[in-house]
Amino acid sequence: MGNPAPHRARKRFGQNFLHDPGTIQRIVQAISPQPGDNLVEIGPGQGAITTELLSLVKRMHAIELDRDLLEPLARRCAALGELEIHNSDALKFDFTSLAEAERPLRVVGNLPYNISTPLLFHLLDQSARIRDMHFMLQKEVVERMGAEPGSKRYGRLTVMLQARAEVTPLFTIGPGAFRPPPKVDSAFVRLVPLTPLPYRIDDWDLFGRLVSQAFSQRRKTLRNSLGKLLTADAIEAAAIDPGCRAEQLSVAEFVKLANLARSN
Repeated sequence: MGNPAPHRARKRFGQNFLHDPGTIQRIVQAISPQPGDNLVEIGPGQGAITTELLSLVKRMHAIELDRDLLEPLARRCAALGELEIHNSDALKFDFTSLAEAERPLRVVGNLPYNISTPLLFHLLDQSARIRDMHFMLQKEVVERMGAEPGSKRYGRLTVMLQARAEVTPLFTIGPGAFRPPPKVDSAFVRLVPLTPLPYRIDDWDLFGRLVSQAFSQRRKTLRNSLGKLLTADAIEAAAIDPGCRAEQLSVAEFVKLANLARSN
């Protein structure tokens, strides 16, 4: 009968399979998996990272949407440990269902670029049960995630993530480490949910709305971009210059403005 045809990466799933051994080892070292860790991998694909992790922790979960990858993945990992594969969309998956009281989740994955931002927010909504997260993402997205106030990359994503997690960009990964090679560079990043949260945010929906509004037109000053939520006098009363632009504000200052908008 011969060998089955190799799996072709599917564009609609945003598939780019990691194959470079050196990159795989750097990723495993950064995650530093220990026996007993409660690991869950998003998008294991053909198992390049899964096999390395499973051989160290002996038992883990994987979330994979592409049905055609399930059986080959299970077969490849069978002798290495116990891999529980969930055929599901990670954007809809309840990650808290995998957490245990003494074993919070450690989430890892090569995230499809087309769903990376909503997936990060989905995971942070469940972060009370998550110890840390390690992801491969588009390099530009990682730069935005870890940006400092005042930089061009600093924006809505930066503020919304850093209000809830410590973000540490780790290293860049070139296109040649993947099949097929993506058209952009990737980067590996660590997120550690902050417990307790460093800021008291009275209304998360309002906080998100205010941050989006502030960055919707980056060249506008706060006086203009936040006009529907706060007056210039109110912004000034918070010891923030209404003539500033959004990228000049720290996360703490956005929190201050959002709490002020709620009380007005």
